[in-house]
Amino acid sequence: MLERMYLRWCERRRFKADVLDWQPGEQAGIKSATIQVTGRFAYGWLRAERGVHRLVRISPYDAQNRRQTTFALVEVMPEADDDVEIELNWDEIRADTFRSSGAGGQHVQKTESAIRLTHLPTGIVVTCQNERSATQNRELAIRVLKSRLLEIELEKREEELRKIRGEHVTAGWGNQIRSYVLHPYQMVKDLRSGHETSNTGAVLDGDLDAFMQAELERLATGRPPSADDAAD
Repeated sequence: MLERMYLRWCERRRFKADVLDWQPGEQAGIKSATIQVTGRFAYGWLRAERGVHRLVRISPYDAQNRRQTTFALVEVMPEADDDVEIELNWDEIRADTFRSSGAGGQHVQKTESAIRLTHLPTGIVVTCQNERSATQNRELAIRVLKSRLLEIELEKREEELRKIRGEHVTAGWGNQIRSYVLHPYQMVKDLRSGHETSNTGAVLDGDLDAFMQAELERLATGRPPSADDAAD
């Protein structure tokens, strides 16, 4: 549901969205997905979406129609451009190739075109398998790995700035930032800015600008996150 929501948001913004990797869940849904978004200020907007998203609904997979709560983690990383000095030490990286697991033609079945890069010092694992050639998947995996290493550096800098500003960080239920409640009532609420709406259908269809704007304004003013808890 979140993958579709962000892809629809990209369509609304006329941003280019490419799914670099997609891993199905063991029983249903998605285990993980990596999407590259290209557009003016794409990272500036999407950085407001980082964190844990909480969904409350009647599970379609439960025969007893019980209300269930699920969580999904959203990570947003800037792409490491060629101008950014992110050097990879290949002595610290393990590269594995394997056959793509998704549906495809004979090429997918016969060649090990998928690539998995493991950065040993940090434990970061990057998998790319959606391109047809091993070379293309390797290039994409390297770019994603550089982006994640760049994000680590940016987080270190942001942490230093938070210490200097004395920004207040509240301890919440994990890192939960937003709740999507579809039962017994309709409500989407951001726990940081306090912005909320009962039009859950529009939000899940990509209408996210108001939430992003509210969080970016909160960050710009240095206002601490909202103390209100999400409704069960």
